[in-house]
Parts: sequence; C-alpha cells; structure tokens
Amino acid sequence: MSTLPLPLSFFRLSGTSTRDLPFPSSLKRSSVSFPLIPFRRLELIRSTSGMTISRSFSFVFCSLKAKAAAELIQDTESGIPAVGRSGGGRATEVEHSRTFLEARSEQELLYGIRKELEAKRLPANIAAGMKELYQNYRNAVFQSGVPSAAETVMSNMAVAFDRILLDVEDPFVFEPYHKALREPFDYHMFVQNYIRPLIDFRNSYIGNLSFFYEIEEKLKQGHNVVLISNHQTEADPAIIALLLEKTNPRISENMIYVAGDRVITDPLCKPFSMGRNLICVYSKRHMYDVPEHVEMKRRANTRSLKEMALLLRDGSKIVWIAPSGGRDRPDPLSEEWYPDSFDSSSVDNMRRLIGRSGAAGHIYPLALLCYDIMPPPPKVEKEIGEKRIMSFHGAGLSVAPKICPSEIAVAGKMSEEAKDTYAQALYKSVTEQYNVLKCAIHGKQGFAASSVGISLSQPWN
Repeated sequence: MSTLPLPLSFFRLSGTSTRDLPFPSSLKRSSVSFPLIPFRRLELIRSTSGMTISRSFSFVFCSLKAKAAAELIQDTESGIPAVGRSGGGRATEVEHSRTFLEARSEQELLYGIRKELEAKRLPANIAAGMKELYQNYRNAVFQSGVPSAAETVMSNMAVAFDRILLDVEDPFVFEPYHKALREPFDYHMFVQNYIRPLIDFRNSYIGNLSFFYEIEEKLKQGHNVVLISNHQTEADPAIIALLLEKTNPRISENMIYVAGDRVITDPLCKPFSMGRNLICVYSKRHMYDVPEHVEMKRRANTRSLKEMALLLRDGSKIVWIAPSGGRDRPDPLSEEWYPDSFDSSSVDNMRRLIGRSGAAGHIYPLALLCYDIMPPPPKVEKEIGEKRIMSFHGAGLSVAPKICPSEIAVAGKMSEEAKDTYAQALYKSVTEQYNVLKCAIHGKQGFAASSVGISLSQPWN
C-alpha cells in the first residue's frame, strides 16, 4: 500500500530534521485514545523570495452584476486605474506572544488559549472557536490512523493558533487583489500542511488529468484560463492544490480564487486565506445582510472587477470562480449533495472579461467533490464564526473539455437566452463529472466509475 508524505517545510522541530509523515489506512474514531503528548518547540523558517503561489478558507463566491461589469469594461478601456494593484502584504511581523509555539504538550497548548484570554489578547468568542477547532481537527486527523497523528495535530494546531493570535494583535487587511504571502512566513505551505492530513488519498481521484496538462500548456503560451466550478467547502482551494501538486504545480501554485468577504473577516479563516491569490468580492448571498452597506459592497466589487481585468491583460492567468454564489448544500428532503445552480450573469461576466483581455482565453467546467472533509452549515448563516466540523475522507477533482461561447452565440452575439444556455452547458458538464466522482468515492466503485468522457486516475500513486 502506498503512502503519502507530509512535508513540513515551513517550520523545523528543534534538534531534528524535517520528516515525512505517512498516512496509512483509516482508523475508526471510537478506537482512538487521546493521551496528552509531549511537543517539541517549533522554529519558524523564513521562506525564500521569488516563489509563486496558489485559501484557503471560507471561499464564498459572488455573482458579479452585469452593470458592474459594464462599468468595469468602460473604465478599463478608458485607462482609469484600479486601486491596490500590488496586492499588499506583510514585509515584517510585529513582536507577539509565542505562547502557542512554545507549548510542549496538548495540555500546554490548550492552556495557552486560557492564558491569552485572561491576558485580554484573545476575545472570548475567538478563544472558544479555537478550542472547538482544535478538537474537531484532532478527531479528523486521528481518523486517518497514522501513527504520527498526535504529533501532526500538535504541530499544525500550534502554528494555526499562533497565526490566529498574530492576526488578532495585528489585523491583516486584504486588498481587492491579494497576492499569496510566502515570506517572512510561508502561509501557502502552512495551509497545505494543515489540510493534507484530512485527505484520504487512497480514496481520492482526478478526472481527465490530460486536460489539466492541456491547461498548463495554454498558461505557458500566455493564454488565460477560467475554471467554472461548483464550491463545497472552505478548504476547496487547498484540496485542489493538493490533488494537483504532483502533476500540475503551475496550476496548483498560481490559481487566483474569486473569494467572498467572509474570507477576509472571520478571524479563524484569515490566516488560511493569506496563502492564496485572491480577488476579494462581496458574495451575492450576503449582499443584503446589512441594507445600508449594499452600495459600498457594489463599489468594492467593481474595484475587484477592475483588478481582475488588469490581471487578465497580462495573460497566463488562471482564475477559479463558483458562479453559484456560495457553497453547495444538501437537499433538505433527500439530504443528497449536488452542485448548486450557476448564475448566468456571473458566467457571462467572466466570458466578457477574458474576451476583452487582449490575450487568448478559455473556459473549462470543473467539478469538485469534498464536502465530507469540511461541510458547511446546513443553511447560509449571516453571522461570522460558523462551527467547523471536519473528517478524514476522500476527495475528487475533474475537468472536462473547454466550452467555447462561440458555439452558443448566434451571429456572434450572446442574447439573454444564449447566456442562459451557455451557463447551463457548463453546469451540465460539472454535474456529469460530479456524479462520476460521487460513484467512485461514495459509491466505492473506484476506477470502475470512469465513463467514456471522464477517465479517473490517482497520479500520486
């Protein structure tokens, strides 16, 4: 049986070298005991410069209105600059408490939450969320059955708590276009190492790997690529990157995600988001939560659209967007999961943006199945701070041939009916791929679930 290593390249254990942590067969949660374990002090390593990247968490996607898109195209063509082009970032980090990095046992780590709460460096609600996050993450990683599960949990949660505390003390501000932070702390590797233990790679699959190679070649040629996808969990970007890291590093590290406002406001999400390239927007599902903020949100979305247009003009960009406007939810009656329907105006905005970028552009339908790893709340919640349940489970990712708008347009024009037809064509492809992944993973058919148009593989084996 093959196993997968867990690289810990963003930190090193004192007196040791970086080690590989294998992931063997799954272990039932009820058979796992949870002793207090010793923990060696962590020394963070500053990453080198010149590296390119790929959430992490809470990616809720926005329906970009046609009016905003029209304003965007008019403004960019007239040369009006957009704000925040650099994407921002932390050149240096402020001095902050090292309570969590200095913890040597689970007991010390959890005591650190109370210590920081009593010192008034942590608000009560964030402290409670951190404790809950620890327990849920611990339970999920122990399900994997890996002998090093306890050490993995301690290592990853110590760094996660440290990053959460740092952001409470020195809040990071996301710009409309956020470039992934790799130094002085490598947030990208932090997220990859945090999510990796939650994926059962033996029960995970990629559909149509050849098309991912095709996409990578188009990026090398200076083309732009848009992936029209469903959206399942806060961990979607990390799961995509982990499934592709062995075969398609250009895609996994350089993807730009269109991410909702909750990714930049939830204190437990922010550190996981800082390691991704983001276009930050306000989700249509939360656009009217506070009526007096609607206009501000619309203006912010227009600024973000301008950022995306400027990025696409440079070429060689790959953008991931979920035009459903949020995460998939199970049917309330059947409790079956399926991709949420696509908003045709969101799809058409992306079509227009890549069509006017000046570089060749392509739109591919992409399906993702991973809700078991970190399912969203049953209903959309207005309040920040949702409960995060996690589990160790297989995941699936699949891409199908690109679908050209010109195949739908009539006399070179996209009528409202044609826009709906195009969005439905993409949605149909995503649904077909999703059903194959579902049969392979939930139906336990494995490779036998492959169809004529969807070939499953496990390139990490």
